[in-house]
Amino acid sequence: MNGTILIVDDDEDTAVLLRDSLRKRGFDVDAVTSGQAALEHLRTSPADVVVTDVQMAGISGIELCQELRQRHPDLLPIVLTGQGGLDTAIAAIRAGAYDFITKPVKVDALAISVGRAIEHLSLKREVKRLRSAADRDVPIDGIAGNSPAIRETIELVRRVADSDATVLVTGESGTGKELVARALHNLSPRREQPFVAVNCAAMPAPLLESELFGHVRGAFTDAKRSRAGLFVQAGAGTIFLDEIGEMPIEMQVKLLRVLQERKVRPVGGDEEVPFEARVITATNRDLETEVDEKRFREDLFYRINVVAIPVPPLRARAGDILLLAQYFLKRIASRTNKPVQGISGPAARLLMDYDWPGNVRELENCMERAVALCRLDEITVDDLPAKIQEHQSSKIVITTESPGELITLDEMERRYVRQVLNAVGGNKTHAARILGIDRRSLYRRLEEPRNERKDDAKPGEVPRAAVPVDHRPPTAPPAHPAAPPMSAAGGQPGELE
Repeated sequence: MNGTILIVDDDEDTAVLLRDSLRKRGFDVDAVTSGQAALEHLRTSPADVVVTDVQMAGISGIELCQELRQRHPDLLPIVLTGQGGLDTAIAAIRAGAYDFITKPVKVDALAISVGRAIEHLSLKREVKRLRSAADRDVPIDGIAGNSPAIRETIELVRRVADSDATVLVTGESGTGKELVARALHNLSPRREQPFVAVNCAAMPAPLLESELFGHVRGAFTDAKRSRAGLFVQAGAGTIFLDEIGEMPIEMQVKLLRVLQERKVRPVGGDEEVPFEARVITATNRDLETEVDEKRFREDLFYRINVVAIPVPPLRARAGDILLLAQYFLKRIASRTNKPVQGISGPAARLLMDYDWPGNVRELENCMERAVALCRLDEITVDDLPAKIQEHQSSKIVITTESPGELITLDEMERRYVRQVLNAVGGNKTHAARILGIDRRSLYRRLEEPRNERKDDAKPGEVPRAAVPVDHRPPTAPPAHPAAPPMSAAGGQPGELE
């Protein structure tokens, strides 16, 4: 029979007898001769059930049950006593005992009690496991999607929500970083406390310092009374520092000290004030590159990057685009009382083919516009923005010789870089490694079209060699992001950064 048992009795002969008898019945049993020895044993050797005598020198059996309830809440104590009075039984149950047996102990009766305790534990653990599995399947408010990329993000949110560790949420603009921060707060024990969000890019350094740390009366012009900063106002809740990559370097030094000491000094004040709030930060910048460029302090980066949660771009969540579009459509149509119920096939294809540089925020804006313009019961191509209607898929297949479908090698390179980036879920470090370039070069290839540089073509020369392109979707996805079959962008969503 499975189950680990610890016998606690200050009579060594009794302890050994019970140990050996239960071992013969298939239990894994150890024995100690005092309550203190039991607590020390459990530090290194967990048990399922503790069978303890009541009358012992030092820590009594009742006191041991109380300690076990505090230190090992999943463990079940069974109390042995020579005093079969009702008061002893009540005291044992109140102290956390699962059962109690009178002496002299009948081993068969003890084995039955131990077996029931282990069965009870097994059922309790199974219920806990099923509840945890069910919780994982419940969508987080505001975060919808079934793609592997977003499910990985959601799973990471659930794993760290109960922790007080500082979290850095990363991702492009419009991916939903604040939704992730709010989900961390709402799933944590701090959910009933305030959630305070501040945009670090929206204020100059002096104002940001006063806003975060507070100020005392007379600290500056118009400081007519003292004011607590947002770190203190957040109480035992969560403070969310959005766009922390935009924070001025002089503020980074002060923030580092605050995070290290867990205290803030109000502007103009002499005393530091402790704070209890959990700190969550977010940025759309690559902070490792910012550290390399000396625009972000390395020590602060490691302080805020205890747990990193990357939020994937929408182009890495191809399977979620229509799901999100329908979600926004339903919400917007209900709010505006318009009888729009769905999206036409051609419109859905255009939504799927578009790259969504503005991510989920752009998709929501697109659906709000489409619902406003829609005259039927479903969104059509004419209801979509012109840039989506005219968009040509970034996936290219070299099959045509038509001059009108030729693109330059620069354009092909740019599309290929984007495909690799999409294939690895937006992980720029991974993409740069596959491409054999550094992150800076990757950024240049994404943001600065090479065919516009002065050294690409001299006056009077034909631009660099062009390649024929068929804009029809390829018949099969690339087998590996590093070597797609002559396809240059728009791969399937891959792993998160």
